[in-house]
Amino acid sequence: MSAVMANIHINIGSNQNRRENLSKAIDIIKVTFENTVFSRVYESKAFGFEGDDFYNIGINATTNLTISEVVSVLHKIENNLGRDRRSPKFSSRSIDLDLTLYDTVFDKSHNLPRDDILKYNFVLMPLAELSPNLTHPQQHQTYTQLRATMDELKSYNIEILNKE
Repeated sequence: MSAVMANIHINIGSNQNRRENLSKAIDIIKVTFENTVFSRVYESKAFGFEGDDFYNIGINATTNLTISEVVSVLHKIENNLGRDRRSPKFSSRSIDLDLTLYDTVFDKSHNLPRDDILKYNFVLMPLAELSPNLTHPQQHQTYTQLRATMDELKSYNIEILNKE
């Protein structure tokens, strides 16, 4: 095992059996990555299509995996939880796991830091909750400062996060 550990942030979303799918994803992530810390669950309207509301959660963790390896692991988790990759980008999902940050790496080919941080409050708010003083590597503002420009979302301390 490599001694170099990267700090990562993952955003998870679901609008199909959302509590069950988030719970399953969280259980897998807890054993896959180290030092996992979970945000509250945020509820947001479907964006770009008509559908049920989403639950989103942010996760901070550490890993010795490379960026490509993390993305591959996240895709395997999605596949195991029934993600249909043939559906349009804006559609209902059983599960969506996105690597949002990998240390302070700027990498266009892996969309890091993820563009969605600056577009969607359901990505930014969990990140700001977990890493309020961390600075966006391109915007040079903290996630708390960036969040101040976004509308609030409903958030919940849902029991699935308190399971040990």
